[in-house]
Amino acid sequence: MIQIFKAFLRASKDLFRLRVLWIILWPMLVAIVLWLFVGAVFWRTFSEWIAEGLLLMGIEDWIAGMQTEWVAATIQVGLYLILFLLLVVITTLIITAIFSMPALIHIVASRYYPDLKYEYGGSVVGNIANAMIALAVFIVIWIFTIPLWFIGIGVMVPFVAAAYLNQQLFRYDALSEHANRLELKILLNTDRSSLWGLGLLTGSLQFIPFINLIAPVLSALAFIHFELARLSDFRENSSQNE
Repeated sequence: MIQIFKAFLRASKDLFRLRVLWIILWPMLVAIVLWLFVGAVFWRTFSEWIAEGLLLMGIEDWIAGMQTEWVAATIQVGLYLILFLLLVVITTLIITAIFSMPALIHIVASRYYPDLKYEYGGSVVGNIANAMIALAVFIVIWIFTIPLWFIGIGVMVPFVAAAYLNQQLFRYDALSEHANRLELKILLNTDRSSLWGLGLLTGSLQFIPFINLIAPVLSALAFIHFELARLSDFRENSSQNE
């Protein structure tokens, strides 16, 4: 637990570095422009899908039953906005994981772990495949847990889904440049509870207004700090046991 908060605090400090600020901005801007464009081109199709989803969950009937039209319209616009922000955050996470991680890893490694050797056990293909698997499972979690929303347990789904997405996205990428294949395999399959804990901590930030704008890069930095610290300790312990 101490290592989790230590990684998170170091990541928070790194956010204010000039190079990191740019890395925060460009994936988010790309995601916003992308979904504004997609929304404008396919607005009718998306509106039909959203209406069907709201109808399936019973929300559409609840909104339609409101006597005050402006309240109903406000709620509907609010739901659309929440969906838009969710798509932007998820897209920013994916962009950060695939394109921004090498720069963030270099920033963290050069400052905190300058002597940690690069072994390049991961690959670009592995990073992309890992991101696609994470996204696919994330979507499956949302789809198959829809019934839980009707019995109240559904309130936990966003946090569990966000925790899974964060730890699955960033744990591999954070180690891919420094760890060799054996170290990568060992570290990815050990201390899973801590990885989920860090995933839950960073994933929860996605639901805090304004903080969610920096959450993707903060999450990436936190996992880089956490995993590089684990790798450094692993190598030190291995050398002592030889």
